[in-house]
Amino acid sequence: MDPIAEQAAKLRYRSAGTQTCPLTIRVCYGGGVGGGLYHSQTNTSWFIHTSGLIVVAPSSPYDAKGLLKSAIRNEDPVLFFEHKKLYRSIKEEVPGDDYTVPLMKAAIKRKGSDVTAISHGYTLQLTLQAAEDIRKKHGAEVEVVDLRTLAPLDKDTFLESVARTSRVVVVHEANRTLGIGAEISAIIAEEAFDCLDAPIARVTAPDIPAIPASPPLEQFYMPSVEKIVDALERTLEY
Repeated sequence: MDPIAEQAAKLRYRSAGTQTCPLTIRVCYGGGVGGGLYHSQTNTSWFIHTSGLIVVAPSSPYDAKGLLKSAIRNEDPVLFFEHKKLYRSIKEEVPGDDYTVPLMKAAIKRKGSDVTAISHGYTLQLTLQAAEDIRKKHGAEVEVVDLRTLAPLDKDTFLESVARTSRVVVVHEANRTLGIGAEISAIIAEEAFDCLDAPIARVTAPDIPAIPASPPLEQFYMPSVEKIVDALERTLEY
């Protein structure tokens, strides 16, 4: 932690921009794979809180390749979080040629007009499934925003989406308190409050010390399609 947070993150600042730290660190994270308390944590918030670091969390194979190339070619330190469940659960055509996906730029993964759902990583895939369930059950269209880069945040993309839909649900796997959903909610409340027709909803992991190894308890801990659908339905009722 000291080399990452106290050295790499601050090198450009302490050298008045004369030195950079082109370092990319790949980090496995995430639950839902039976990994138990030490191997299933989502520690993105630790690094999001450290200014000077770029924190990335792709949700698809295409983005993973393009974002990793951008990270390696960047002059600043990047923490590249890879959810373990995505390694074997998501398949997608990935070009063999050289391409990049820009850092610090969110993406609209599904267009909609009734409510905005903001997520990243594995929970982005769950959110897309929940959006389809909402369409089938209620005929409502959910716009799904993939953050892709968690720090610095591309707030313009999700603020523009919220301005169109007037409702928002934030989904992430990290603990609820001081998770990225708290920051996103604060930004929306500060900069797009007049656009809201419903309270901001969050679907997160609970604030407990560790992820249970017991399969039923791990299922209770993890965000799920059902939990996201419930939050979207409650938000749409306003």
